[in-house]
Amino acid sequence: MPRYDFRCRTCDQTYEVSRPMAEADAPAACPDGHVGAVRLLPMFVTTGAASAPAPAPSGGGGCCGGGCCS
Repeated sequence: MPRYDFRCRTCDQTYEVSRPMAEADAPAACPDGHVGAVRLLPMFVTTGAASAPAPAPSGGGGCCGGGCCS
């Protein structure tokens, strides 16, 4: 079951709630009983080698890749 992080607006405590995805945005009271908590956005971290930048499109055309934007 997914876990979601919430922060209480009253006491500023951060806590975690496990619930089905269908209830991800349902209100969650803080452990101290306060209401009005907000769900925090998840932070995703990736690791690995940096990739090379994408090559420029061939054909020399600007935004559309052809000669129509000259």
